[in-house]
Amino acid sequence: ATNLGITHLTLADWRGKPVTTGDVRALERTEAEEIYRARYWNALNCDGLAPGVELVEFDFGVNAGPARAARMLQRITGASVDGQIGPQTLAAAARHAPQTVIAKFSDDRLSYYRRLKHWGSFGRGWTRRTEETRKAALDMARLDMAA
Repeated sequence: ATNLGITHLTLADWRGKPVTTGDVRALERTEAEEIYRARYWNALNCDGLAPGVELVEFDFGVNAGPARAARMLQRITGASVDGQIGPQTLAAAARHAPQTVIAKFSDDRLSYYRRLKHWGSFGRGWTRRTEETRKAALDMARLDMAA
């Protein structure tokens, strides 16, 4: 069961107790936002990333897990790969043009999905999500550069 993008397991972990399908259905937007903020945005230190870079990082973190998203950004930017976004990763990311990070991150994200056994079933959706996120992130980066 999933509601507002929050799975049954994520909600149970967040609440620290078992939840029912009904609990998932009754999930309110404010609680879902709290989960996204704490478990993904804050966990990935997205406030410290450039506009657009934070979007690709956050979106992949939600889809594939924060540690995997952090490691991907670290590999792309040449930071030590430990799955945690801290000051060294933020500094490494800041040394690269946001558009370059967004493009490479999106390409690597698609490569990751292609290696999954369910690519045949979900590949079109993963590709669409990745490309929509890439476009939005590049738009954000352009707007930031123009400001």
